[in-house]
Amino acid sequence: MIDLENKVAIITGGTRGIGLEIARTFIENNAQVILFGSKKETVEKAIKELKQEKKEVKGYYPNLNNIDELEKIVQEIYEKYGHIDILINNAGMTANQKIENTTQEEFMKIMNLNVTAIFNMSKVVIPYMKKQKSGVILNTSSMVSIYGQPSGVGYPASKFAVNGITKSLARELAADHIRVNAVAPGIIRTDMIKNLPQEMIEPLIQTIPLGRIGEPKDIANAFLFLASPMADYITGVILSVDGAARN
Repeated sequence: MIDLENKVAIITGGTRGIGLEIARTFIENNAQVILFGSKKETVEKAIKELKQEKKEVKGYYPNLNNIDELEKIVQEIYEKYGHIDILINNAGMTANQKIENTTQEEFMKIMNLNVTAIFNMSKVVIPYMKKQKSGVILNTSSMVSIYGQPSGVGYPASKFAVNGITKSLARELAADHIRVNAVAPGIIRTDMIKNLPQEMIEPLIQTIPLGRIGEPKDIANAFLFLASPMADYITGVILSVDGAARN
């Protein structure tokens, strides 16, 4: 067990899938977790689910592209707890359409959530971490940030940007004792994968040398490690958690 006692963690996109599992794992390791979700109902549903598991959690549903709204909420969190130790930028969306079928508006929607929201959240949290002279920022990247994908160009483009933000902020913030890393998941058993027929899942498994699809817990454990004192000398890293899949 990694002890995150007295650590305050903000997790965007924390209401389902990988984000919810990260929240669950951090709470199990004694962190105070604050979930950010896109809608009131999804935040309330996630909080209810975690409380049924005897896990205490708080939640908000801000517009991640409204920096004024984010500043007010983050200030409220800081005033309540006195510190913000971990920021996990997990909110995101994917895409799989060919470029000729993708509008500029659709492309920008992906970039706004997957990239601009990370900039915004980091910008409003970093001043508090600088004041503390400590902090951890973790971003969700993807295996496609390394290999690209055959369609849906906005998604890998956004994740390449996530890697750039991660590596650059790691260098910028090192003197303030703020570490910045990212986790790049491979094929993970989220709702989308669960709904695929077995005949579609089997070929996916064949591309993974470890012989299985990843579980949300595999990704949550990677985030837990990077957030913990065990990773105190790790910054600017994009950690692939993909079973050695190479697509």
